[in-house]
Amino acid sequence: LDVSDIISFDEAISETELLSLVASAESKSEHPLGKAIVSCSKMKEVPLFESNAFRMTTGKGIFAEVNNHKLLCGSEKFLIESGVSIDSNVQSALERLRTQGKASILVADNQKCVGVIALSDVLRPEAKDMVSRLAGMHTRTVLLTGDNKKTANYFAAQVGISEVRAELLPEEKVQSIEKLQGENHKVCMIGDGVNDAPALKTADVSVAMGSMGSDIAVDAADVALMSDDISKIPYLKRLSNA
Repeated sequence: LDVSDIISFDEAISETELLSLVASAESKSEHPLGKAIVSCSKMKEVPLFESNAFRMTTGKGIFAEVNNHKLLCGSEKFLIESGVSIDSNVQSALERLRTQGKASILVADNQKCVGVIALSDVLRPEAKDMVSRLAGMHTRTVLLTGDNKKTANYFAAQVGISEVRAELLPEEKVQSIEKLQGENHKVCMIGDGVNDAPALKTADVSVAMGSMGSDIAVDAADVALMSDDISKIPYLKRLSNA
């Protein structure tokens, strides 16, 4: 994940200050998007400040106080549920970012939407081949994600996944797996984020990315790929069959 866009909707907050505030708020987060924003701020040598009253709402976003700023960082749904209004200017920016296949974190300061930070997923070059090889082994691949539908469909199309379930909260990922199990399928879940942990626990077998995944995901999984090489998944399946 790389930070691709930093957009401020408030003339009083520069893009650099927005990155500094959000990275400071996200510094206690286990989420891959939060970690990517913190990494970006360190690379750009943007100052980080102590965050207080940190609170995470799993699958939706976080709240933190940074230098007297009461910050909400998360999905559009999370901000709306928290009483923040999203105007047409913000909506059009979000729509543009989604059609580019980017994940967006909206930022509210004292109940006003002040910006958005977008991250572009770097599609692993081996992903398409992995999906194709699994299909050749009569294995069905389903994408479960908390991302917006447009973003999810954008990446699924590139790797050849036709079954996409998007905008899922952690408990909805669990429900999707239980539904597949109810249809008499053996389910292997592959994930790396803190939001994947409940689904990793629910699946018949689970695989986490060992070096880039959150500690919670690695702890929840049965198998950890220490090299984070997803091309090993078909090998794991062949080994299991054997």
